[in-house]
Amino acid sequence: MSSKKSLPSWISRRAAGVLLHFTSLPGKYGIGNVGSSARSFVDFLDSSGFSFWQSCPVGPTGFGDSPYQVFSSFAGNPYLIDWEPLVRIGLVSEDELSPLLSLPSHEVDYGTLHRLFFPAARLAFSRFEDFRDDLAAVYGDLSAFCFSNQGWLPGYASFQVLKHAEHGKPWWEWPEPARRPSSSHLAELEADSEYAFQVFLQYLFWGQWKELRAYARSREVALLGDLPIYEAPDSSEVWRRPDLFQISGNSSFTHLAGVPPDYFNEDGQFWGNPLYDWDCHEKEGFAWWMERLALQLELFDVVRIDHFRGFHDYWSIPAVTGDAREGCWEEGPGMKFWEIARERFPSLPFLAEDLGLISEEVRGLRRKAGLPGMAVLQFAFDGDSENLYLPHNLEHDLVLYTGTHDNDTTSGWYASASGEVRGNFRSYFNVDGSSPSWDMLRAAYRTTSPLVVVPAQDLLSLGSEARFNEPGHPFGNWKWRLSGEQLEDLRCSSAYLAEQGKLAGRLAKREVLA
Repeated sequence: MSSKKSLPSWISRRAAGVLLHFTSLPGKYGIGNVGSSARSFVDFLDSSGFSFWQSCPVGPTGFGDSPYQVFSSFAGNPYLIDWEPLVRIGLVSEDELSPLLSLPSHEVDYGTLHRLFFPAARLAFSRFEDFRDDLAAVYGDLSAFCFSNQGWLPGYASFQVLKHAEHGKPWWEWPEPARRPSSSHLAELEADSEYAFQVFLQYLFWGQWKELRAYARSREVALLGDLPIYEAPDSSEVWRRPDLFQISGNSSFTHLAGVPPDYFNEDGQFWGNPLYDWDCHEKEGFAWWMERLALQLELFDVVRIDHFRGFHDYWSIPAVTGDAREGCWEEGPGMKFWEIARERFPSLPFLAEDLGLISEEVRGLRRKAGLPGMAVLQFAFDGDSENLYLPHNLEHDLVLYTGTHDNDTTSGWYASASGEVRGNFRSYFNVDGSSPSWDMLRAAYRTTSPLVVVPAQDLLSLGSEARFNEPGHPFGNWKWRLSGEQLEDLRCSSAYLAEQGKLAGRLAKREVLA
């Protein structure tokens, strides 16, 4: 067990946070965004004694709508743009946005949103030059934005130009010149109006995001982001730098990511993400990865890295089979990667997702890198007194979650759990189980974990209807949203939450963002 001195400064004090993805915020345009509801949520966190707001990744989503499979981990999701300031400036009118007002408020209808959002966005873009100065006064100069993001923005915008021209097909189905464009071809794409439109969307997203982050900082609330270790196959990063991935000369993936068969899944899992060519990354000093992390730290104060195990070893599945049972373990970059990361980011503002069947070697890498790991309280009640997630077994360097975006809500979990698990839960905490989400929160607050994170759904005691994602079910996920009334209900619980935070030593402290 490592000493407490090994914990990064961002997690050196007891604290609490809430998990809520931005798309789940209330709002009248069909999806949550970074506008007034986001500020209201920050106010709730502030008044309730929370120090962290954790979200899922905020990149532009594609087929399946998963924030973990995005067109770019550098770009922002245009759906998160707040329309209200654009209406105030006059770039677009309320009447012109009226189709978006027909979208449901209780969930995200991604199909209809896609059909209605982009015509409105293109209308706003058509007036950009007339309002360029007004926008620059709020979000800064567009040319300066392009210059400061020249490492990723041209590639992303060019990727979207070609994707638009190819009617949404993945890049490996594009004609050959587009699959591996020359520098002259890329220069031609920059003259395309679609290129300028994509840059415009990113300009708005980043301008508004920086405003929200500044507001959160003014309330002493840190933003905790999430970064999948792997890129989506159909992403601008894979398209532009195929040499960094296990891709053949004819643009075919050779090996893909997943996990092997285990007790829970006899066939394993085939994720389909391209694997890294770590040798190539190492020759470049992991420069691409360092820029990827640096970009995330422009968005967030701290970044959770999903599937941390992949830095130690990863399951490699031959693309020709797509069968996880035929994969094998390959060695990851290990401490060679994290030594460079520690040099570039000495404060180590990272959290390692190390859940599941993890070896001691993986945990050893995490500790040697100096990163905290994760524990999930829902996983603790199988009856084994040595279960690593039971409060009396928790190591001091683990962030404790009552549940994650992949879990059922605590109330839903308790309702569907076996009688044995429910009994273990009640006996361990000496409760009657009538309010499992609050029982879980109070117990989590009183553990030795430096940070406790609670999904917003659990603060409302919501059931399975509010589950955000169910792994293995490709459709129907990522839709749940808070209502305005539920956000008000959260505010009503602020005093009690602050009291619990004070009793457990987790009340927000001023230096959380230092």
